[in-house]
Amino acid sequence: MCTDSRPMAILNAARVNYSRFMPHLLMILVQIGLSFLYFIAEAVFNHGMNPHVFVTYRYIVGSLVMFPLAYFLERKARPKLTILLFLEIFVLSLLGLEIVDLRNPRGIAKIVGTLLSLAGVLTVTLYKGPGFQSLQGAPVQTRSNHAQQNWVKGSFLLVASCFTWSLYFIMQAYTLKRYPAQLSLAAWINGVGAAQSAVFTVFMQHKQAAWCIRSRLVFWSIIYAGVISCGLTALVQLWCNEKKGPVFVTMFNPLATVMVAVLAYFLFGEEMHAGSILGGAVVIIGLYILLWGKENDRNRNQSQEPSLSTCDEEKLGQLAVESSAERDIARQEV
Repeated sequence: MCTDSRPMAILNAARVNYSRFMPHLLMILVQIGLSFLYFIAEAVFNHGMNPHVFVTYRYIVGSLVMFPLAYFLERKARPKLTILLFLEIFVLSLLGLEIVDLRNPRGIAKIVGTLLSLAGVLTVTLYKGPGFQSLQGAPVQTRSNHAQQNWVKGSFLLVASCFTWSLYFIMQAYTLKRYPAQLSLAAWINGVGAAQSAVFTVFMQHKQAAWCIRSRLVFWSIIYAGVISCGLTALVQLWCNEKKGPVFVTMFNPLATVMVAVLAYFLFGEEMHAGSILGGAVVIIGLYILLWGKENDRNRNQSQEPSLSTCDEEKLGQLAVESSAERDIARQEV
């Protein structure tokens, strides 16, 4: 009896595409969530919230969310975390590099895509150009009176942030190889971050009134930042880092800069400059070029597995032929 196998083939193809593009979709959603966080944080700071206190509170909320999940869901699968493992992870993370083959066009694409994305971010940050006023008014006022001050300082801090984020994701990749427990690692990241931020904030902010939560906006902003930014975002980044590597995760970060500029123009009525449009286009082009280069790594890993299995089959076949020949010789001697 003949059955139609086309529905099963379509279903299998859909599953393959789903697993293939799921990291891309998740990273785009992460950047959207982080883009809204920028506007929420700016509104909170304009209401008098101390930035250091805000960071400390959001890490505390992230810890309260992630530690129970890690305890119940990874209780049996969680490996033991030792001091020696911490030191080894730190050393390995400093030595971790992305594989680049300059003889391969896809290897060159990795370098070109990275440089283009960096150039796009610098263009958005450092170059303004002619401005374009929004056609609609701003429903939400988030910009303070001091938005244009410390422009150069903010630009250098943004570049430093991109550099430290890159090191952070490289450390994540090596940590996940030795400690493959994503929920537990996300919980520890939030816990250690909360402790570090609390100590730093105590030295920087001596007024007890700075720790007070005076409005619902501040409260729900802390909840959003802790659950989305420190909780779910960290978990998604860890998962994508384990699946695709640190370069894949890092190269989606420039999208947040572009999204913030677009959202500020359409939703908050802010002026958009030509530098933002030009830089955003360069960032997207660089991202696609780098992802095209990274696709070669996935294809190479997939091609290695069948080749290894083919070699094993050939060896088994050769051994079978040799054993049968030896049996024939033994029979003839008898």
